[in-house]
Amino acid sequence: MSPSREEVFGCAVGGLQLKFRRLLRVLGVAEALVPEMVPISPRYDNRCRHLTASEVAQKLSQGLECVIRFRLERGVQPFQDLVYGWSKHEVAEVEGDPVILKGDGFPTYHLASVVDDHHMGITHVLRGTEWLASTSKHLLLYKALGWEPPQFGHLPLLLNKDGAKLSKRQGDIFLERFARDGFLPEALLDMVTNCGSGFAEKQMGRTLEELISQFEVSRITTHSALLDLEALPEFNRIHLSRHIENQGLRQKLVRELRGLVELVYGQQQVDPDVLEEEYVERVLLLRKGHISLLKDLVSSDYSYLWVRPSVSRQQLQTISAEVDKIGKLVSGLLTRPAAALTVEELNRELRSVQKQTRETKYSSMMQLLRLALSGQQHGPSVAEMMVTLGAEEVCGRIHRALSS
Repeated sequence: MSPSREEVFGCAVGGLQLKFRRLLRVLGVAEALVPEMVPISPRYDNRCRHLTASEVAQKLSQGLECVIRFRLERGVQPFQDLVYGWSKHEVAEVEGDPVILKGDGFPTYHLASVVDDHHMGITHVLRGTEWLASTSKHLLLYKALGWEPPQFGHLPLLLNKDGAKLSKRQGDIFLERFARDGFLPEALLDMVTNCGSGFAEKQMGRTLEELISQFEVSRITTHSALLDLEALPEFNRIHLSRHIENQGLRQKLVRELRGLVELVYGQQQVDPDVLEEEYVERVLLLRKGHISLLKDLVSSDYSYLWVRPSVSRQQLQTISAEVDKIGKLVSGLLTRPAAALTVEELNRELRSVQKQTRETKYSSMMQLLRLALSGQQHGPSVAEMMVTLGAEEVCGRIHRALSS
């Protein structure tokens, strides 16, 4: 229906007030010296509330569009909100009869939520604080339909770290974005609940079962929660580690990591062995706790896992003149029958290897081996690299570097 005269008048007055205040500033007149003008909020004037049945029939026969509105009554009863305590809003004094069924037959939220919650047997409704003022209206709907209303609790807003309201204009906060970037649902839920209230203490790494058992409505505060997205990678690191520890979930990660390797490196792969389940699983287990996202393992820092580095003998000789001796000792260590390929055992054995050199310090020997195995100066420990790559691949990379 077209706007009423009151609605048009309200908008016109609002515009005039704005123009008047601008004129005062131009003239240099202090606004404090001018009586305050109370703004008039546009509202429906309930013009159709008292139409007779014949008047309604006449309008319908003319093909006019129509909606179904809910008649608001004065004197609403106060209700006890689970978070904000006793509350009451005389909605009939500040707004007209609300539309509950639109012209196309589609219900508005006010009617749909009441009907839906009733038929689903909902006992508690927890929703955003912006719906607190509408709750009295919803309680009137429950009363009109003869239904027992649920208990209502209104949650404070979730704000940006700087206190501003969450908005798509201030950054991509859609769930699809987080899923696309590789963040786990458990990590996102853990972070959001940790930023808010309802728990005895702040704690990172809660599982869904722990969230359910520890949550108490009585602990929810009225203070807005600040969402710190910079902490999300740490939350994800914790939950990703749990996925890796779980054999069933680990198999899913193995498949996902294979896909990422093929996508990022394509034909650059060492050979099909790098996609073998045993190798990929070993990579995950050894890097557990060190990565925040699964895709971290296909970054340039971990390229040595999937592609053989190009390292020359000359590069190695700039670190130590004993490259041949070191290469021979390490290869012998890895190929002996009782070789124990664990990180702890290799760390001890590599110390023994260094003592057999004449002038090469342990740190220099580690630098040389790291370069030969990965082509990089930084990364996981040399022992971990060896365990991940396997004895055959380690010996092959050392031999190729010394032969180039």
